[in-house]
Amino acid sequence: MRKLLSGAVAALLALPLLLTSSPSAQAAPAPSPLAMTSGFYVDPNSSPAVWAAANPGDGRASAIRNSIANTPMARWFGSWSGDIRSAVNSYVGAAQSADKLPLLVAYNMYGRDACGGHSGGGAASPSAYASWITAFASGIGGRPAVVVLEPDALGDYSCMSQAQIVERQNMLINALSQLRSSAPNAWVYLDGGNPGWIDASTMADRLNASGLSLARGFSLNVSNYFRTDENASYANSVNQALRQRHGYTRPFVVDTSRNGNGSNGEWCNPAGRRIGTPTQQGGNGAEMLLWLKTPGESDGNCGVGSGSTAGQFLPEVAYRMIYGY
Repeated sequence: MRKLLSGAVAALLALPLLLTSSPSAQAAPAPSPLAMTSGFYVDPNSSPAVWAAANPGDGRASAIRNSIANTPMARWFGSWSGDIRSAVNSYVGAAQSADKLPLLVAYNMYGRDACGGHSGGGAASPSAYASWITAFASGIGGRPAVVVLEPDALGDYSCMSQAQIVERQNMLINALSQLRSSAPNAWVYLDGGNPGWIDASTMADRLNASGLSLARGFSLNVSNYFRTDENASYANSVNQALRQRHGYTRPFVVDTSRNGNGSNGEWCNPAGRRIGTPTQQGGNGAEMLLWLKTPGESDGNCGVGSGSTAGQFLPEVAYRMIYGY
């Protein structure tokens, strides 16, 4: 009996120590990728950088190099990227070697741009997309990165059935889960369209249904032209709806690459647009202002990019965008 009592007393005496030590045993919050690096990565192989290097005698090359190519911009990854794990690993590795933070856009959603049509393509099936995004996340690994996930995916519902919408939402939830587990030091932003597309309340519900709670935040204005203050106002409305309906809010980032003159209501290669605030931390309430779309890269066969394909670099469009005409 004495041994039993002694054992019980010893266990009780040890209990406070266990309780006291428990919190310190928990994993510390992951550090900010901004704090893990010394600034944003400038991609030496961006399309304007490659064009300027290949055309040194062109009168536009210096302006394009200085005003566009030397600004940190995102690299987009999709079906054109080849082995996606290798491609992402190479890009993130180059940024890590420079102690810089890389910006990546994952753009390979099954059924992508089904309604708009200019940027159609993507993975061949939901299962193919699941494999692709798993490899994408694995390519980042434990290194710091910023990822914008599937621009347009939540605005492009107009021609989709409810079953297709649910299928897409599930693909995004899985993608966010994969990135969260395999790329723990990446900040991932689920794309939330732009102020001129879907009303903020509806977008809040779409973001929530697609796994926003698993993401760092949401992105706005990708490949569009709305002013930063317009995006900030829209983001505040999205967050208000998120808080009221779903009990949480999230930070946001804005694509400022082409919003220097604001929007004229057109989205596909409109004339008279201008580059915006270069990539930076903070601004107008955003967590970051980022160049996500490369200035000068076409939106498709339309507007001042008539005859081009989506993603094709057009030096004259880039040059005019520097000066806003």
